[in-house]
Amino acid sequence: MHENTLSRRDVMKFGVLASAALALPLERVARAKTASDRIAVSKFPKPFTVPFTVPPEAVPTKRSSTTDYYTVSMRSAVTEILPGMRTETWSYDGTFGGPTIRATRGRPAVVRQINELPSVQPRLGYESWTSVHLHGSGSLPEYDGYASDITRPGQYKDYRYPNFQDARTLWYHDHGAHHTAENAYMGLAAMYTMHDELEQSLPIPKGRYDVPLLIRDAMFDRDGQLLYDDEGHSGLFGDVILVNGRPWPVMKVERRKYRFRILNCAIARGFRFALSTGDPFVFIGTDAGLMPQPRSATSYRHGMAERYEVIIDFAKYRIGQRVVLKNLSVPNVEDFDTTGDVMAFDVADDPTDLSGNAIPDLLNPNAPAMDLTAAMAKKTRTFEFIRKNGIWTVNGKTWADVIASDYEYVWADPGLGDVEIWEFVNKSGGWFHPVHVHLVDFKVLDRNGRAPSPWELGGKDTVYVGENETVRVAVKFGPHTGRYMIHCHNLVHEDHDMMAQFRVGPPSTEHHPVYADPAKTGSAPELGGDDDTLA
Repeated sequence: MHENTLSRRDVMKFGVLASAALALPLERVARAKTASDRIAVSKFPKPFTVPFTVPPEAVPTKRSSTTDYYTVSMRSAVTEILPGMRTETWSYDGTFGGPTIRATRGRPAVVRQINELPSVQPRLGYESWTSVHLHGSGSLPEYDGYASDITRPGQYKDYRYPNFQDARTLWYHDHGAHHTAENAYMGLAAMYTMHDELEQSLPIPKGRYDVPLLIRDAMFDRDGQLLYDDEGHSGLFGDVILVNGRPWPVMKVERRKYRFRILNCAIARGFRFALSTGDPFVFIGTDAGLMPQPRSATSYRHGMAERYEVIIDFAKYRIGQRVVLKNLSVPNVEDFDTTGDVMAFDVADDPTDLSGNAIPDLLNPNAPAMDLTAAMAKKTRTFEFIRKNGIWTVNGKTWADVIASDYEYVWADPGLGDVEIWEFVNKSGGWFHPVHVHLVDFKVLDRNGRAPSPWELGGKDTVYVGENETVRVAVKFGPHTGRYMIHCHNLVHEDHDMMAQFRVGPPSTEHHPVYADPAKTGSAPELGGDDDTLA
């Protein structure tokens, strides 16, 4: 292992990864087809004719008395997304939009990610490296999916997840430097749910009434292949809305309450969701898990990477009634005639099970991030997200500055356990930025001096910073020291190069995000062996 790490270090410092290919946003070797080559709308399925499906659940390769072990293959797969067409996708274990990993608080997991992708992306011509980020996890730096900690085709990496946090909806997705947008767009995004005793004790919907919704857009060429074109480096907006990889699906529901874990896994499209009936969503969870108490709203904006858990009560509707999840849109996205509908719920039966059919007045009154106040802050820092000379920057600097410094340059250096106020500033009227801070949960304090929206009254790790908005959040840093990323989750902005890093605690070589535990080549040892311990 030591020799492999040193070899990796040499490559990072002197070789390919430190070259201009990683130091600056990439010029694509082969452009995708243009938007004029999109498949005709007449070839789309009629909305609400494709059956809704739930992603499969991952099965551990091995379970010890303390730890769950998974082996996941990142590989090309052929998927029927548009009916009757075969689309090449990239996948975790051959599943477009899955599989879901289900974790229990206090029981760590080791996930071996094997890169079995083609050595070169067949349509865009770049090397198919990856880095897997478990979004919402307080992982050590070397297992956080640091952008430059890449796994090349033919390599593998064992990611170690402590699973110490409150029950929550997480997701895992690609984070490889300068290819995150393309890799995630091709299908490298899936859900990871954490469960704990508090969640299980509440009378909220569970089991088959606890439903993941991974919502995104896509566009396809005339042959039914995913079409990628971000010539302006601003974003990519598709004319097909997918839910769990299915176009405008229809779900049969019973006349009772359902809990939906809604993830916006688009690379650039924000949504404003609403029900066709005008009835409210009841919000019970945010990025960091259960809110202190439920909140309601008839529509809400949902940025990329944000997760909201909502309850919809279908008991008020008659059998045979259809309720449509609508997209009312947000500014500065490209809308089409086809992007106003998301999916439909067809009320088909009376309830067959009424357990877990309530919404308690209190959910998680001790949610840690929600105890933070502005008065606790030792310091206030400002992060301005701005396009400068055609490059997406944070305070005028980019990920290229991190690479040029051999991963030493930081935008902030809070101490372990410190509370700070971070201000995210977007002075532009031309785009919005969902800002994600790795490692931590935070509390939204205000937006342009006004109270946060009802759906934001829970712990967050990603916040929608709209046009001409300044959002202030309170953050407590920990439980780990080391270097972590902060970036815009418009993945095209991130790739071109709106990503920074902060360091918790003093400078240290321990738990280095690139050098501490790099990807490996060759025969992999058995997971769960005697030397396989969690840090």
